[in-house]
Amino acid sequence: MINKSKFIVLSFALTAFSGLSAQNDTTFIANGNPIIQYKYTADPGAMVHDGKVYIYAGHDECPPPKEHYLMNEWCVFSSPDMKTWTEHPVPLKAKDFSWAKGEAWASQVIERDGKFYWYVTVEHNTIPGKSIGVAVSDSPTGPFADARGSALITNDMTTEYTKIRWDDIDPTVFIDDDGQAYLYWGNTQCYYARLKKNMIELDGPIIPVSLPRFTEAPWIHKRGDWYYLSYASGFPEKICYAMSRSITGSWEYKGILNEIAGNSNTNHQAIIEFKGDWYFIYHNGGINTAGGSFRRSVCIDRLYYNEDGTMKRIQMTTEGVQ
Repeated sequence: MINKSKFIVLSFALTAFSGLSAQNDTTFIANGNPIIQYKYTADPGAMVHDGKVYIYAGHDECPPPKEHYLMNEWCVFSSPDMKTWTEHPVPLKAKDFSWAKGEAWASQVIERDGKFYWYVTVEHNTIPGKSIGVAVSDSPTGPFADARGSALITNDMTTEYTKIRWDDIDPTVFIDDDGQAYLYWGNTQCYYARLKKNMIELDGPIIPVSLPRFTEAPWIHKRGDWYYLSYASGFPEKICYAMSRSITGSWEYKGILNEIAGNSNTNHQAIIEFKGDWYFIYHNGGINTAGGSFRRSVCIDRLYYNEDGTMKRIQMTTEGVQ
């Protein structure tokens, strides 16, 4: 008997690994971790909307030999049950921003008032260094278009805190219970700023955040009265986290949440609640056959809490979500 999920994976393997974009909806059954085994995916951001989970991921392309990150576009996958997944046509590319010259790094999508806002990391074509842009769509699967016509954050806005060109990366956005939206981001230094209700303009100054062992990949989520700020730490990267009673801190460091993910120097997480359970979405190098740490794959495992609200350390599995 033909295993349908493996047949679908194999039928798309040649085109996907060669770096071609998805042109049509492709449905497959996740068979453990990594959940997507016909193309390389990385830096997952996740959102729950209207009974489905959406994962927005970068696409590690693979024309070997290339010992660096080659990322030109983002992918979107949806699932009603965390088992059956659909990849939708590519909704956004780095060069869809006229002011960007490429490099589709980490991102996150959030919904507000019926519109979907996608915060992304790209390389600016005139201001040296990484920048953060925002795209918008009426659908969680896109297509998305530049919402501003210019970058929301550029490297020259944060030089008083660090002189590196890649500190303005990895945006995460959170809308608090009072409706105020916040943008967090950073590398070596974490920052946050309030967003206006239109979600495409800052509403106040950029504020540095003091976090021990912070490298990159901040992610904000809330459970009960606790806010959680998880982030990549060290190199190779682990995921650590801090907790606070306020979205703006101060933050109390709580330790390691996820250990080094196999065959990947980087570690990038999204944390969501879906149908009463919590999930930790990340990447590893589980199907990596070329490119060292530069060909990554999205995985999902369960997340559990202790009675005091702290999070239990993630158990990374090959079985994934059953």
